[in-house]
Amino acid sequence: MNFATSELRRCAGKFPAEPPGWADLVARYQPLTYAALGDSILPFWWRTIDSVQGGVFNCWNNAGTQLVSDDKFTWSQGRFAWLWSRLAELAGRGFLAGDSRRYLEQAAKTVAFLEKHAWLEDGRCAFLLTATGEVKELNPSAGKAPSIYADCFVVMGYAEFARVSGDWTILAAAWRWYEHIERRIAAGNFPTHPDPIPEGHQSYAIAMIHLNVTIVLQAAGVALGDARAGEMGARTEALAAHIFDQFILQGGRVAELVPADGRGAETVLGRHLNPGHALEGLWMLMTVAVSAERWDWVARAAEAIRFSFRRGWDETYGGLWHYVDTDGGPPRGAEGNSVYEKAVRATWDTKLWWVHSEALYASLLAYRLTGDEELRGWFERTWAYTLQVFPQADPAVGEWVQIRDRRGQPLDRVVALPVKDPYHIARNLVQVLELFSENSA
Repeated sequence: MNFATSELRRCAGKFPAEPPGWADLVARYQPLTYAALGDSILPFWWRTIDSVQGGVFNCWNNAGTQLVSDDKFTWSQGRFAWLWSRLAELAGRGFLAGDSRRYLEQAAKTVAFLEKHAWLEDGRCAFLLTATGEVKELNPSAGKAPSIYADCFVVMGYAEFARVSGDWTILAAAWRWYEHIERRIAAGNFPTHPDPIPEGHQSYAIAMIHLNVTIVLQAAGVALGDARAGEMGARTEALAAHIFDQFILQGGRVAELVPADGRGAETVLGRHLNPGHALEGLWMLMTVAVSAERWDWVARAAEAIRFSFRRGWDETYGGLWHYVDTDGGPPRGAEGNSVYEKAVRATWDTKLWWVHSEALYASLLAYRLTGDEELRGWFERTWAYTLQVFPQADPAVGEWVQIRDRRGQPLDRVVALPVKDPYHIARNLVQVLELFSENSA
């Protein structure tokens, strides 16, 4: 999400002085980050692009060696539009190697493909399309639009493309679909496949993606001089305040689910943590905090980042668990029968790619803003584990084997969608590079 870098660039004068160890981190990890992104991640995805229809073919097995379907999940296609737009800007200003025009042309094709095929008559985003754009149903009982996350990721792709390209038509479309998303959230009309929110709970995931899409749209509005950008700035702060008030608990715990009636604290749903998800939202909150000069928010977010690492880190085999109990270890408490809870219990000890890339940026940003050596330590431990465990061993294939068991062995299973997805890895590596570059300049 570009806000975390371009907006921080505008706020650079508000940054505290660089911590004493910052220059050492830049010297050591900047070339390693460039290599991870440019030598492995991006070459893989250039090979998977649909240069005719737009978008990307990303229904690969976990190893990245077999394309199992040419279907297109709009969730991933929106992310791809965001990512290729962002990379177009970075290549255009010489920050990354590559042809800016090629990146932006492919982003434009992807946005056009989504605008033509993804939106249903009732204003919701279809979840699954064929390679040529026909709407499919992943599960007939769930209908054509089983997840508001797809709507949000497509709007984020539109907004980022508009920001980089200057396309007012696409910005207008992003506003239109964003307003539809807001109405649905306000009305409570938002299914969330593949993780349906258990009845009677408020969801950190919905609050976070609402903040996420608002931030990206705000940045596009600022870049294009849209008068609505000021309103969106106030909205991002209000959404951040809501997360701090409802989901960031005393001591730093980030609650994934909060019972609406205040009960259920000793259930699996009430006690479980998702360390990677917590960390992803916390760097967004830190970014809003810097822009608003809310250093109390920075301190609270840093506390929550430390808590997430301390509870979530596997001291035996390394890395962050997918889910843990609030006191660490396997999720426990009174059990229920929801789809969400079954997934928590079944997959808690897996090690996922996106968890670790989000942890890299969250810990680095928190260290840059606070100078806390514990946070620097978490960045370096996470880097060592991540770059040892996840990259595909065959350099001719590249990318990462995205799902591992507790000991780090590959698992060929589905998490969320049956796809590989470059979004988290590339976004976070870019954010690390920009944070190194912008604040060392």
